[in-house]
Amino acid sequence: METLKTYDVRTHGCQMNVHDSERLAGLLETAGYVDLASLPSGQRPDVADVVVFNTCAVRENAANKLYGNLGQLRPAKQANPDMQIAVGGCLAQKDRSSIVERAPWVDVVFGTHNVGSLPALLDRARHNKAAEVEILEALDVFPSTLPTRRDSAYSAWVSISVGCNNTCTFCIVPALRGKEKDRRPGEILAEVEALVAQGVVEITLLGQNVNTYGVEFGDRLAFGKLLRACGEVEGLERVRFTSPHPAAFTDDVVTAMAQTPNVMPSLHMPLQSGSDRVLRAMRRSYRSEKFLGILDRVREQIPDAAITTDLIVGFPGETEEDFQATLDVVRASRFSSAFTFQYSVRPGTPAATMADQVPKEVVQERFDRLIAVQEEVSWAGNRELEGRQVEVLVAPGEGRKDAETERMSGRARDNRLVHFAVPQGAERPRPGDAVTVEVTYGAPHHLLADSGVRGGTYAVRRTRGGDAWAALQEGGTPGATRKPAVSLGIPTVGAPAPQPAAVPACGVLD
Repeated sequence: METLKTYDVRTHGCQMNVHDSERLAGLLETAGYVDLASLPSGQRPDVADVVVFNTCAVRENAANKLYGNLGQLRPAKQANPDMQIAVGGCLAQKDRSSIVERAPWVDVVFGTHNVGSLPALLDRARHNKAAEVEILEALDVFPSTLPTRRDSAYSAWVSISVGCNNTCTFCIVPALRGKEKDRRPGEILAEVEALVAQGVVEITLLGQNVNTYGVEFGDRLAFGKLLRACGEVEGLERVRFTSPHPAAFTDDVVTAMAQTPNVMPSLHMPLQSGSDRVLRAMRRSYRSEKFLGILDRVREQIPDAAITTDLIVGFPGETEEDFQATLDVVRASRFSSAFTFQYSVRPGTPAATMADQVPKEVVQERFDRLIAVQEEVSWAGNRELEGRQVEVLVAPGEGRKDAETERMSGRARDNRLVHFAVPQGAERPRPGDAVTVEVTYGAPHHLLADSGVRGGTYAVRRTRGGDAWAALQEGGTPGATRKPAVSLGIPTVGAPAPQPAAVPACGVLD
């Protein structure tokens, strides 16, 4: 009997890395490996036969985190020399052969441009009994042509472009991901339609700067057209995208969002700083007035839009006046939430050698003040939603305390996190189903919707996404994690949809 070979892909960083990890998992499964997490807990070895680290180079502690994890695996490698360790992603692209120098028990190092090479590199390292390092300088195969092992039955990432043409002084991503390369619209829509045929009800269009999509083939209105085209895909309920760049955000995109019902009223718009002087030093080609103008136009056409952002505190040369300008823009923007970062030196970026690096204690103090202001803004915005009905797409893992609080969780159409109570004796929705509830309390970071147990609104709508999730669970082994099957490259358009699970005669909407 052939020995079972297992893999474990560990992801650090952004949505791009999460999506790349789905590709890596798909490649390994087509090569005959089995996801370690998919095995029942009693049959699961302590360490997989192949462990892959998909790394990030954006955060300051990325290298420390990687080498700490590699150090923890060294005893397992010594005990089982046939075990293989691979390192990919942005940090691999940046540090290259130095990874093997610092951690000689690593078998494979591959970059952001050659994800598809992983199985061959593992085979070569095994045959040659030596580390294989392969870093390409440009993309050889667009990632979406590779096999994919998605994490969700009802929600999926769809990559529309890779790379970035901007030159922000704090960011190393363009150097590691390369210039922007766009997929043709027909390829994107073919993948979307095939995913929907498999039961997906929500997609997120993914790109380093999604709203510059079309630059490679000369259509500056391509992204708005793509959103409208997604609106024509029957069965696709929710469309999201991340992340746009304010400098390239045009009114046709706002109008397309407003006029396309399945494009969600949520927008992630990275501000980074509210100071025009700092934005200039960052090489962010917009200013605070333009940024606020975009938000005004979005809210004119989409009044209920929830807008989130990215903010950096302590960029070199930032003064107290600059920081106050950021606080002013944060208050004026009324962000529903913000990803806030303390600036840290990224070797290889222009900002790393700038004068007037802000002392750590000053950065920390400003960071704490920014968090307090944003929390105040978020809380006020969430309290305004009390008493409103929201439709929640149910998701496992969104609520860390669901078991203790006897609630379920998911995302509203505007992407706010909602924890809701299920009335006793009422139908319990499946992941991928939609639930309509009434917000009973707006907390700073989430909404509570206990209307069902208070005699108010609670309605379940079973979806094809819930059917797809249920189909995966049928015949599953207790203790195992069930995930969708591997898609071999771009799925075939018109593939048969999964058969719906049995629906009890309880009057819920199909």
